[in-house]
Amino acid sequence: MDQNGFSRRSFLAMAMAAPLGMSALASCGTSGPGQARSGEASVWYLTGQPQEGLRKASVDAFNAAHPDGQLAATFFENDAYKTRIRTAVGANQAPTIIWTWGGGGLRDYVRNGQVDDLTEWFAQNPDVKSKRFETSFGAATIDGKIYAVPCEQVSPIVMFYNKQLFEQVGAQPPTTWDELMALVPVFNNAGIAPFSLAGQSRWTNMMWLEFLFDRQGGPEVFDAIAAGEPNAWSHPAAIAGLTKVQDLVRANGFVNGFQSIAADANADQALLHQGRAAMMLHGAWTYGSMKEEGGDFVPSGKLGWVPFPAIEGGAGDPSTGVGNPASFLALSSQASEEQKTIAREYFKSGLLTDADVDGWVASGAVPIVNGVDSKFSGPDAPFQQFVYDTATQARSWVHSWDQALLPGPADEMLNNIEQLFSLSISPEQFATNMNAVPSS
Repeated sequence: MDQNGFSRRSFLAMAMAAPLGMSALASCGTSGPGQARSGEASVWYLTGQPQEGLRKASVDAFNAAHPDGQLAATFFENDAYKTRIRTAVGANQAPTIIWTWGGGGLRDYVRNGQVDDLTEWFAQNPDVKSKRFETSFGAATIDGKIYAVPCEQVSPIVMFYNKQLFEQVGAQPPTTWDELMALVPVFNNAGIAPFSLAGQSRWTNMMWLEFLFDRQGGPEVFDAIAAGEPNAWSHPAAIAGLTKVQDLVRANGFVNGFQSIAADANADQALLHQGRAAMMLHGAWTYGSMKEEGGDFVPSGKLGWVPFPAIEGGAGDPSTGVGNPASFLALSSQASEEQKTIAREYFKSGLLTDADVDGWVASGAVPIVNGVDSKFSGPDAPFQQFVYDTATQARSWVHSWDQALLPGPADEMLNNIEQLFSLSISPEQFATNMNAVPSS
């Protein structure tokens, strides 16, 4: 089937047909982790609908148009993938195409010579580069060279809320931190958890600190941390942010038992759309899953969203975006030249095709394509425009910390964040612990 003739209807039918429960190492034709047959390249992707179906449809469409250069996809759950891909790359069993969040993880691959430099390839294919948001290349660029292809969607972190529960208690979404804290007893007194949180996953807790550090002290606070400056975690704005999140924990701001809730099963999202929690700080990608799994919650207009509140007296710019500027695909340096040729063709003609873009837009996402807002229509359009404006109007962007840092420091950070949210360490102890972690 010709790639250009692949219809949006066919693409969406493939997406919807993908099984919901594909788990770690659910393979679509590979002979083992990272391995591909002759005449075939491999790619590892994440599970979770609707993204999983769209990724599978993209691969299926590419394979239909390229019978002599097939791509075999394997899907992993989010948390399992982080360990498996690191192990596979280190054991010279990487897939041809490595799905990555960019930033520190990609820097680690580059430092060890495990991925190819794509700078010259982008120079030879200028249309591939100009099509994408310019901001999407920051996390793909290491020391001035591009090592991954930005793809899929922009995913800022968004404060979602249940409009029906706010109407029930007669409240408005918070615009400041003080207003947010004032809402906590209002919802608790009504028997409603103020915030849903999948604390077992830890990176979900991290999103709170990303905003609090930025709103309190501006992007230079985390920039200093990422650069490995001495005692950067002890910046007064960092201590203030750490203190604020513990204030919220002590005030019972999060749902009871939040530390035993994992994000992979979308249980945190269910608390919001089932009316058991009033608000949730989460990635924009959850709009699609709540739309798919939440019954009439999204279609009936009960889901609301607002920017993260400002902090009174804080130095941060409320327009600053936080989250993932895109997803990224890197090319394994261990792959054969035949596999690399297939992968580069997928980068050029298999990603962000018209059918691919329409599929992402139909799911409620915002693909990283300049001018894609002209495609927004129907009930998803208001949320998509909010995300598009957040991504294109942000004066600065804070990349997700666990992706911006190298894997070792990122793991230590998540361990300490878990202790911070359980109140077993103080903000000062958190800073001391993190200052002692080597940055490289």
